[in-house]
Amino acid sequence: MINGKIIKVCGMREAQNIRDVESLQKVDMMGFNFTLTALQAGTVCLALNCGAYMAEIIRAGILSVDSGQMEAARSLGLPYSRAMIRVVLPQAIRTMIPSIINQFIITLKDTSILSVIGFPELVNTAKNVVANSFMSFQTWGIVAIMYLIVITILSKVAKIVERRLNRGRK
Repeated sequence: MINGKIIKVCGMREAQNIRDVESLQKVDMMGFNFTLTALQAGTVCLALNCGAYMAEIIRAGILSVDSGQMEAARSLGLPYSRAMIRVVLPQAIRTMIPSIINQFIITLKDTSILSVIGFPELVNTAKNVVANSFMSFQTWGIVAIMYLIVITILSKVAKIVERRLNRGRK
């Protein structure tokens, strides 16, 4: 119960630290104060977000392999780490690949959020072009086509990888 209260208090303190957009780049955790550049802050935010989803994808992939596979490997005398590397992970990776590629595509789309903290990525650059040229429809159309091309290419690559992994598996 005490640990829950400590986490709640720390969470409330950190929530108070993040009040406006500029504070996304100012970090005050556990007494350490430092300032991040827009690129560093954006990278940390995207890495934490993507890392949480990737951990869940990997966990679910490992759990998707029948527990009998691990039991069989262990009964043959393989140590746990060797059984995991040689038996479970090769089977789990086949089921994880589509989700991993999908998460990569989602993270790529999430980079547009970096414009909030002033990182000059595609959306922020498009805002500047619209402000200078007043050609919003053309600018946003080009941005949409650029995202569409990149996402389509990544989706095609994902299908090719998935087909290769599923060869001989029915």
